Formats: sequence, C-alpha cells, structure tokens
Amino acid sequence: MTLCLSEGNLINMDNIRLILIFTLLFILLLIYQQWQLDYGPKPVSTAPVAMNPLSANGNPVTNTANELPPSILDKSHQATATALPDVPSTQSILPRQTAITVETDVLKLEINSVGGDIRQIALPKYPVSLEEANKPFQLLNDTLPNLFVAQSGLLPADYAPSHQTVYQSTETQYHLADGEQTLNVVLTWHNAQGIQVEKIYTFTRGSYVVQVKHHVKNNSDAPWQVRQYAQFQRTQVAEAGQSSFIHTYMGGAIASPNSRYEKLTFANINDDKLNQEKRPSWANGWAAMIQHYFVSAWVPDKEQLFNYYTNVIKQGQRYVLGFYGQLETIAPKTEHEFNLQFYAGPKIQDHLGALAPGLELTVDYGWFWFISQPLFWLLSLLHSFFGNWGWAIIILTLMIKLAFFHLSATSYKSMANMRRVQPRLMSIKERYGDDRAKMNQALMDLYKKEKINPLGGCLPILVQIPVFIALYWVLLESVELRQADFILWLNDLSRPDPFFVLPLIMGATMLLQQKLNPAPIDPMQQKVMMALPLVFTVFFAFFPSGLVLYWVVNNSLSIAQQWVITKKVVGEVKLD
Repeated sequence: MTLCLSEGNLINMDNIRLILIFTLLFILLLIYQQWQLDYGPKPVSTAPVAMNPLSANGNPVTNTANELPPSILDKSHQATATALPDVPSTQSILPRQTAITVETDVLKLEINSVGGDIRQIALPKYPVSLEEANKPFQLLNDTLPNLFVAQSGLLPADYAPSHQTVYQSTETQYHLADGEQTLNVVLTWHNAQGIQVEKIYTFTRGSYVVQVKHHVKNNSDAPWQVRQYAQFQRTQVAEAGQSSFIHTYMGGAIASPNSRYEKLTFANINDDKLNQEKRPSWANGWAAMIQHYFVSAWVPDKEQLFNYYTNVIKQGQRYVLGFYGQLETIAPKTEHEFNLQFYAGPKIQDHLGALAPGLELTVDYGWFWFISQPLFWLLSLLHSFFGNWGWAIIILTLMIKLAFFHLSATSYKSMANMRRVQPRLMSIKERYGDDRAKMNQALMDLYKKEKINPLGGCLPILVQIPVFIALYWVLLESVELRQADFILWLNDLSRPDPFFVLPLIMGATMLLQQKLNPAPIDPMQQKVMMALPLVFTVFFAFFPSGLVLYWVVNNSLSIAQQWVITKKVVGEVKLD
C-alpha cells in the first residue's frame, strides 16, 4: 500500500505524510496494547491444588458453590470440600474414575465416568503443526496448566446427576465403524428413590456437533424437579506457538437479546460482569469458548429458556462460563428429555451458522466484518477454482487492485504532479525557509496555478484502508488458511516465512515505491521515510506469510501502475 504525499499549505501540509505515518504506527501500538490487556499472558496461580475425594456413595465431595451458578443452589445442600495431598500441576484437579474413549472420523475424545463429561478432545484432521503431522490438535484437556473441559448435568446437585456424579457405562471404548453414520454412547445413573437418568452422546460421521441428551425416567411415586445446565471450565493460558506480535481473541462469548455475538473476556468473568447484570431468561442463544481457529460451544434446545452465569474457581484459577435452564417438574411414572448440542472444532462459518444464529461470528473479523465476509466468500470461490490458497490470495489482491484502479490512479497522478513541480517546491523552501507563513502561501499559489490538490494523493488511499484491514483479518482468522501450502518453501501460509524471503521482498517494494514518490522537503521527514522499509520489514517478519504475500503482490501492482502514470506525467522516471 502506497503512503500518500502532500507538500505544504497554510496548515503545514508538508507534514501530512509524516502525521499519517505516525498515526498508523500509533494505531498499531494501541491495538497491540489492547491485545495485551485482553489476551496477553496473565500470572498463573501457583497455590497448591487438591484432588476432590469421593464419598461413600461414589459421588465426589466438592464445593459445589464454586463451580455452579450460586443463584440456583440450595445452600443447605452444599457439600464441604475435603482436601487431599497436593498434586503436581501436570495432573488433573478434577476427580477421575473410568475413562471412556470415543473415536470418530473427525473427533478423538475421552469421557470420564465422573460427571459423564468430555474431558479431552483431539482433532485428527488438524495436526498440531507440519512438523508434528501425526499429532492431532488438542482442543480440550483436563490437566493443568491448560485445563479446558466441557461439563453438563442436572440440578440440584445433591440429588440429581451433575458433573460431579459418577455414571456407569457398559463399555469403555467406542469407535465409529466404517459404513456407520452415527455412534451412541450411553451412560446411566440411578438413585434409591427410583429415578433413572441416561446421559446419551450421539456422534455423527463428518460432524463436529455432538448431541447430548439427559433422558430422565421418574419411576418413583413423587414428582421430581430438576433443571439442566451446561458449562465450560478453562484456565487462561496462551496457546502454544502463538506469536507475540499477532494476537487473536481467546476467551468467552455468548449470544444475547442485545447482541448476536458478545465477548466475555477473562477479565469480565473475573469481575463477575455477567452475574451482576442479572439478565432475564431468554431462548435461542449459545455459550462458547473461543481461541485462534477453533471454538467450543454449548447450544441449548431452541425452545428452552435459560440464564447465563460465570464463576471463578480459585483452585487452578479456572474460569467458568455456562447457562442453566428452567426448573422442570417430572411427574411420577413419566419420562422427560433435556437436549443440548455441543460443538468442538474448527471455526468454519457455514457449519457454525447452521448450528446457531450468530455462532458464525466467532470467526471474528473485527470492525469491518461486513467487508471481510464477502472477501472471504470470494477468496473461497477462487480457491475452489485454483485449489491453492496462495494463488487465491494473489488473484484476490489483483481483483481488489482492479476495483480501486481509478482511485489509485488519482492518487498516483497527484503524486506524479508533485514530483513534476518538486524543483519549484525546493526553490520556494530555500527562498522562504524561515518564514513558514510566506512559504505556505507561496506553495498554495503554486498548487493553484498548477491545478494540484495537495490532498489528492491521500484521500483515495484512505478510502481503501477499510478494505485492507478487512482482508488482513480474513487472512488472519480463517482456519481454512491454517497450514495451507503455497509453493517452494512456503508450506504454511498461517505461519511466518521461515527464511524471511517475503518480508525482504516486501521491504524492497516499499523502498522502490518511495523512489517513485517525490522526496519530502523536510530533512527529518526524509530520514523517517528512509527508515520505514526497514521497520516494516522487521515487523512483517513475524506476520503470517499469507499476509505478507498479499502486501508483496499489492505493492508490486501499485509500483507498476504508479510507474506508468508517473512516466506519463513527468516523462523520464528517475529513481532518486
């Protein structure tokens, strides 16, 4: 992208380019600082953690009030935590019994009989890295320091099966066989009063959506009142391999009556923001935990009214985000089903949008999402033709350049005219060097005589900035570009260029663009402009190579267009 140029008027237009440059750098600094506040590493609690023991009836004894919404708990039934000896941080602080493994074509996971909850999920279709191609990405994990689990159950926890209750299973290994489209995993619980609950997971071939059902049979002679809940527990630990220069959002998100997509940062959860607002019950929402490229989400039944809640568990500094439904009365000798959907996988917009309204917005394109979404659609269309994301980026860059061809031409023509009158500008500076008022007046007279708009080089560029930012987020946020191969050594467009070739080429194109522009009058501005290619080369060395590829192609096309226009206006083009 070419930086615009102007050379002085009554309001010191000779400094406008420098002002724009520092404005850009200041914006980048603010963004970086905000990223650090929202997603930067936070101190991890080093306090000892304790395992929760099991009571005589097989249910874990734990402080339920720390893990579930306090507004719906009967405090008279809360259990008391009993500490065991300290355990190392690499072990789970969640109680464990029987591990039940489940494997489909897209998910490899572990369910524990305690709570009947999903404790670990790996994604075989998404390797950790190209260097570890046989090691699937671990999305959920029940060990510290990066604990992240999905839990669901029924309340009150003293007599209904919560995520702290021990279920029974007839098998410990499940596998989706060839030719089968679905796989059911059934866990059972019952009490002495005649209540039986089946927790049923249904997996579908090729899908990251898991159906979760609590099937209740009330065989007793009394009504049974319970409600369903679902929640996440996770620690705030930066993702492995996350660049310190490029941060994407990691934290919670919900859909609410006021917003289809509302972020809940770890700081919001820590401040108890959601609980203090006391939002009314509503339907058709979801709760999610988001990270770069992947999302985990609980989606309640569309007809179910529910309330959100958050908590912070001091042991292991775990953050809780979830929702609970309305109290249901199950009459004697009747049955009732509570239904949920759980998603754990890549942030693929079509899949997420079909699952729940607004869930596709977890692919967070920022302020200019309304521009990013059609750009991503076009990029995907190009990929379907070329079969290579690198070539799709190049063709998309060319199409964007063509769309702004006339605006860019106006900018380059203004710069060429400034270059044409450059000797006269220098003459005016030498004549009125110490008298800025007279110098600016002389410059304005010259611009008027030559019919040059000093802002002509800036405004067309400013119009294009939202598109550039939107495309930046498309290339950064889209999981489709994760580990996407291009050519030669560029085998992962989501990672920095391993040999720094693209950043060096980009720096060279920036330097060449500067040579095509008229030299700034101010000596300090000249030094700043000369340093910019080096600064941006170092900066972009840490950017994903797909982004740098876009900048290289865009700069190259800009140079070609500017060269032709400058030669037409000025005549012979000399690179100063």
